[in-house]
Amino acid sequence: MPIYLINLDRRPDRLATMTDRLVSLGLTATRIAALDAQTVSDDWLSKTFAGSGPLGELPKGDRCCSLSHRQAWAAFVATGAPFAVMLEDDIVLEPAAARLLADTDWIPPGIDVVKLEHFGPAHQRVLVGGARSVGSGHSLAPILSRHTGAGAYLLSRAAAAKLLTIERWTVPVDHLLFNPNVSPLAAQLTPFQMLPAIARQSADPSDIRPWRLADRTLDYKRARREIVRAYYECRLLPRQVAAVLAGHARLARVAAPTS
Repeated sequence: MPIYLINLDRRPDRLATMTDRLVSLGLTATRIAALDAQTVSDDWLSKTFAGSGPLGELPKGDRCCSLSHRQAWAAFVATGAPFAVMLEDDIVLEPAAARLLADTDWIPPGIDVVKLEHFGPAHQRVLVGGARSVGSGHSLAPILSRHTGAGAYLLSRAAAAKLLTIERWTVPVDHLLFNPNVSPLAAQLTPFQMLPAIARQSADPSDIRPWRLADRTLDYKRARREIVRAYYECRLLPRQVAAVLAGHARLARVAAPTS
């Protein structure tokens, strides 16, 4: 199965680390040169991103990261392969990745998006539906609540082609794929979560974090944005609670036991 590794030109250290991690698992990846917020113009980005959306105006780093993923999707679709894995360059993979990322035999029919990583604190729980076993103690369950982060995920070719039709982005890539509260497309693609996860972000600070911190000035604009975010985060809550009460959903621990 093709693996695409998104990496900034100015981070050869991360590329070397990720290459070593993959080789230790018997895996290889195709590098995708990430768009760099330090060099990409705001005018160019404004052609692809709406001025605002459910999460407000997006920091430049998030916009560049999102379009870097888009470049990986385009490279994947051009190959004709049925599935591919997208990795960011700060991901640590569990030993189980050696089997699960080597081929596609374990992927059940009808699956288009699989979140392979755990994002957030180790104790975090995510609302999921009924799970399907994929062997070796792992299963897939549909994601029914927000679980952001786009450090490691699997796409079908059909899903990638659908994502490439987006002309105007309103949310960053992780929310687009894994936050049904703000992304109708997430509901359409029905993303699944790998349980337990086989990937997590390393402790190395994200390269887009400075852009997010610079966007956190406390003012009226930010206060309004937070109110809008709160609305979107809560709007599916009645449906989610009903699913739990009906026995169709549960809160699952995503992190691998060794995390």
